[in-house]
Amino acid sequence: MKEYNMIVIGAGPAGIAAAIEANKNGLENILIVERDEYIGGILPQCIHNGFGLEYFDEELTGPEYAYEFIKKLKETNIEVLTETMVLDVDKGKVITALNKEDGVIRVKGKTIVLAMGCRERTRENIQIPGDRPSGILSAGTAQRYTNIEGYMPGEEVVILGSGDIGLIMARRMKLEGADVKAVLEIMPYSSGLVRNKVQCLDDFDIPLKLQHTITRIEGEERLERVQVAQVDKDFNVIKGSREWVTCDTLLLSVGLIPENELTKAMDLDLHPVTGGAFVNENRETNIEGVFAAGNVLHVHDLVDWVSEEAEIAGKAAADYINDNLTKRKKIIKITPDENVTYSVPHKLEYEFGEENFIKIFMRVTKPMENVKVTFNYKDENIVSFPKKIVMPGEMVTANLPTALIEDHMDEIKVSIVKKVGESNGKK
Repeated sequence: MKEYNMIVIGAGPAGIAAAIEANKNGLENILIVERDEYIGGILPQCIHNGFGLEYFDEELTGPEYAYEFIKKLKETNIEVLTETMVLDVDKGKVITALNKEDGVIRVKGKTIVLAMGCRERTRENIQIPGDRPSGILSAGTAQRYTNIEGYMPGEEVVILGSGDIGLIMARRMKLEGADVKAVLEIMPYSSGLVRNKVQCLDDFDIPLKLQHTITRIEGEERLERVQVAQVDKDFNVIKGSREWVTCDTLLLSVGLIPENELTKAMDLDLHPVTGGAFVNENRETNIEGVFAAGNVLHVHDLVDWVSEEAEIAGKAAADYINDNLTKRKKIIKITPDENVTYSVPHKLEYEFGEENFIKIFMRVTKPMENVKVTFNYKDENIVSFPKKIVMPGEMVTANLPTALIEDHMDEIKVSIVKKVGESNGKK
């Protein structure tokens, strides 16, 4: 059985970035395993622009963003296996995989990086009653049909959910000549990036109906119509609000789920909110030498941050192999508090090296304006950062300075609260 210093599962933006960063930090003998026929993950089908603004400081399409990393990958001796499905990963870091040329293969990694990405929720996940005709697709599937396969999903389109893929596909269908009847969102706010709502819906006069959902689907062989209803704050259908909308296509953009079947099989500790693994600041799981990064850990809205997070995992894997990591005497928990749904990383486990700060990623519970992100130890404010606006659909980040983290601390709570005057903290 061949052994590698690092095996990366998934050749999307997270997997490629992690492998390149590990190699950049002196790690050789790296293998990337990808189940698809090409590398780059979802990016090749994302032909719209808006990628790379954070990472490359320029606006790129999805294929262009992927190409920048693929170019770097080709400059290394990193081995890549495509069309290879990973069947199992055990706690000893032995991977069992399958492809059409080699059959069943088994390889062992001194470190493993989980970078399997995420998948879309389906009709079954949200349990819409009614018939089961053709014409009901996830927004990502429709995107692949349109941008890679060259097929038009339909002519009269309704989109359920205002996630970023749904917003982007509303514009894409409109540009291809479809009649996009509406984008429906059960929440009282859009769940996608504000810029996507403006550029994809407002600029193309596509209506967004907030606090609306679909209560029934009808159609024999092909979708014929959907029943749309308004809901109250408790998501109950408002009496008298039901109406039928004729359409031949329904696109679902109702959330993403981390691809964590392999993670579950390894019996890793999983976070109840994100669905991904519990990790420390190095994106290391509860099994030493096993890391997770990107959308398999928690769903991102910017691929730039996927790459950034994966580089943390890649460097940490190289440091792990080279024995450059020293554990802290006391683990410090990072706990989400007021108006924070979750935060990543979940704990600080290693002594700080040259890092001046730990970047904390988080999601908020509701839209808010004129707020501050606060880090507190017990009742003492460590540091605060102002934010003009925060939305559940947009990741919030804040840099926690390592100089302000003291050895006696055992838990730091992160909150997002209304800004009243100036912070009384140490900032």
